[in-house]
Amino acid sequence: MDTRMLSGLQRQYSRIQSKVNKQTTRLLSKMHRQEEALQKQLSATDSIKAKELFNEDIEQRYKDLQANLKSKTDELKQFPLTEYLPGVDSIQTSLNFLAKSVNLPDDKIQQVQAVSEKLKSLQTELQKANDIKSFIKERESQLKEQLLNSGLAKQLKGINKNVYYYQQQLSEYKELLNDKQKLKQKLLETVRTLPAFQKFWERNSYFTALFPTPSNAGTPEALTGLQTRASVQSAVAQRIGSGTNVNPQQYIQGQVDATQAQISQLKDKLNKFSNGGSSDMAMPDFSPNSEKSKSFLKRLEYGMNIQSEKGRYSLPAMSDIALTLGYKLSDNKRMGIGASYKVGWGDIKHIHVTSEGVGLRSYVDIKMPTVAKGKILGGIWFSGGFEYNYLSSFKTIQELHRNVDVWQRSALLGLSKKYRIGKKEGNMQLLYDFLHNRQTPPGTALKFRIGYCF
Repeated sequence: MDTRMLSGLQRQYSRIQSKVNKQTTRLLSKMHRQEEALQKQLSATDSIKAKELFNEDIEQRYKDLQANLKSKTDELKQFPLTEYLPGVDSIQTSLNFLAKSVNLPDDKIQQVQAVSEKLKSLQTELQKANDIKSFIKERESQLKEQLLNSGLAKQLKGINKNVYYYQQQLSEYKELLNDKQKLKQKLLETVRTLPAFQKFWERNSYFTALFPTPSNAGTPEALTGLQTRASVQSAVAQRIGSGTNVNPQQYIQGQVDATQAQISQLKDKLNKFSNGGSSDMAMPDFSPNSEKSKSFLKRLEYGMNIQSEKGRYSLPAMSDIALTLGYKLSDNKRMGIGASYKVGWGDIKHIHVTSEGVGLRSYVDIKMPTVAKGKILGGIWFSGGFEYNYLSSFKTIQELHRNVDVWQRSALLGLSKKYRIGKKEGNMQLLYDFLHNRQTPPGTALKFRIGYCF
């Protein structure tokens, strides 16, 4: 049993628990302040309705939720989270199994128990978050129903945004717990092949608690009262008529296939409607930004691009190789910075690799609205940027800051085409440099770049 693996899991669970608690506390505070603002505005026009809608019971409910969020549970339940997460069930059951192992030394068992308690504590916080999410969603629906035509639509949209992005963040954390990471895979590989674990799983997992196996499973008694295949085929044959050429078995299979297809369609619709199949999800009254609920690191994008140009004046043929670091402001807006290295190739007769300069750049990408029919402009972005380029051969880094006057500016604007290459995103850019005539020697007006994001 790897000590580092257990320590890594414990740190991860502590980090997620802290984030869940922080986001939930923030949501309650925001909702409370927004309700107080709504109450003041409504009281000015309809004091009776304001008293009914914002009564002492609601105020007390907020206080109780905040107090429960801050309190620590002394005795952890066996299954603190009533929502089933397969990844959590697998890890928790594995930890429970290892904690009762007689083959592990005492110090390892204590570490396993610590990780198990931390995971249960995290599940407790997630359950509190689920309860708060249900209350907030119910409260949002109530406010919307009562105040939709009261001139407070803007404030209601603000509440809807808070609820929607909060549930998106919870979904992100739960997906992280379900993710098949290396640390979790190592733990599962440790116990999965053991026969004793299979029996332990059948008795102690949350899945078993949700769907218990009958005590007489696998025995003839368990089949008592069930129809046999022969009896079903006989009933179908009587129903479709003995004079037809329809095979009862083929008829049944056809009906089953049709039913499965309909179920699949319904499941797809449900997943699209409820964002993952949860019927407790609040629907947005605005165009949501899928990046907003992601962490800062997950909103970063790393890329590279290359631009080549033929030799001109006293300059050799060159390639501008750049690395970029971008930040996704939203689904349709990105901004970032980058640095480039200019490598010279000489000419056709004399190929000679040289360092011809470096560059610093910034950029902004804004997605062009697509045309509904055929999505003609899909994947097209407006791109702009500002760059400083050191266009002079150099041999040492010190030369770059000694010769400040050599740095030249470029102001770029154009179009980008983004496309998928497997799991990567490729892009092509055609940009116009508005300052190309002010450069020494004059630069090329049009720049064509090709690259991809990691």
